Amino acid sequence: MLNVYNILETIRMIQDECLDIRTITMGISLLDCIDTDIDKACEKVYNKIVAKAGNLVPVGQQIEKEYGIPIVNKRISVTPIAMLAAACPDGDTVKFAKALQRAADTCGVNFIGGYSALVHKGFSAGDMALIKSIPEALDVTQNICSSVNIGSTKSGINMDAVKLMGQIVREAAVKTADRDCIGPAKLVVFCNAVEDNPFMAGAFHGVGEPDCEIHVGVSGPGVVRAALTKYPDASINEIADIIKKTAFKITRMGQLVGARASELLGVPFGIVDLSLAPTPAVGDSVAHILEEMGLEMCGTHGTTACLAMLNDAVKKGGVMASSTVGGLSGAFIPVSEDAGMIDAAVAGVLSLEKLEAMTAVCSVGLDMIVVPGDIAPETISAIIADEAAIGMVNSKTTAVRLIPAIGKKEGDTLEFGGLLGSGPVMPIREKSSAKFINRGGRIPAPMQSLKN
Repeated sequence: MLNVYNILETIRMIQDECLDIRTITMGISLLDCIDTDIDKACEKVYNKIVAKAGNLVPVGQQIEKEYGIPIVNKRISVTPIAMLAAACPDGDTVKFAKALQRAADTCGVNFIGGYSALVHKGFSAGDMALIKSIPEALDVTQNICSSVNIGSTKSGINMDAVKLMGQIVREAAVKTADRDCIGPAKLVVFCNAVEDNPFMAGAFHGVGEPDCEIHVGVSGPGVVRAALTKYPDASINEIADIIKKTAFKITRMGQLVGARASELLGVPFGIVDLSLAPTPAVGDSVAHILEEMGLEMCGTHGTTACLAMLNDAVKKGGVMASSTVGGLSGAFIPVSEDAGMIDAAVAGVLSLEKLEAMTAVCSVGLDMIVVPGDIAPETISAIIADEAAIGMVNSKTTAVRLIPAIGKKEGDTLEFGGLLGSGPVMPIREKSSAKFINRGGRIPAPMQSLKN
């Protein structure tokens, strides 16, 4: 039962330790909007999203008042648009992006995810058209997020898609160079993408999901760090227990909000994604949690071990608190969105190579990393391939969200503002990977793909 201490503790977490519900995300299937006439399909898309999500923002605001906890973002995820584009091959795929933007404006949500394609084993009808339209779609819209799944443990890595995405990422940066290259900040390249992820930019509504459902993404790096500061001399296993107990409390809040949103919206409750998603705000950093464990600065030796323990403890605590934990759940390490990561990158302690090692034990991958503007598309593709290989071999979700800073070089900074923060331009290896990338084909699936 709740007592005065529990209530005061929750209030303190919200006011002083940056506890929030990072997002409530409504997943909507658009499969019944497929039409050979793209204009009719776009109108169906708009109408269905507005019909399902028209009350999403007011409901979120009502829950904020009821429980006194901030819900930072209200978002929508939809069926991968490439599936709709397949039915109208002669249409301009960007029309779907504009329809999604119109729906976002009407509903008042922060983002819509699902301008996506799943090409881990090859390109089907609609995939190529959608992928090639991504730079323009991200240029002419404000709230649309895009993702492409290029590999999986079961299928291997589609290297033709990897090569193409290197070009697409750079083109998206060029098209939005006048806006601090914001285009690729809304584009994620996945290996082993999940179908119920509420976090942008990688969210889409998977074909195995129901017609409509509500997901909750909870965040609380500041709460975890604050809990650890009370035990400066704790042993490693004691730290793990502290993190588990803290994650339990955070997840219970997400479960409460998700159940209430489901009730008010009249749609099924999907999952709680317990992910320690940082922000540029002071005290809301995953890097600072690792430093509280005993690292002088994130990125130094021992960082991967600390992050592995943090990720595992967060998941164990979350699973005990809810039977519907899903999505990505763990610790995110987006450089530009984490004050501690930014400091470590500027100091030269946190490198791209160290980040890649860390992604083997955390939630996603190389996230919100700014690279020099003159980076070759093949180098972007090679970075994507490296990260996808980690996901494929380890049977986990990995992702890449690189932002080529057009016109900028190592040592400069891109300013995105808001939750996206600012990113220092990080150095990359100068030797070419072009011959490897230009070979094409598919990296075969590893042996664990044959477990069945």
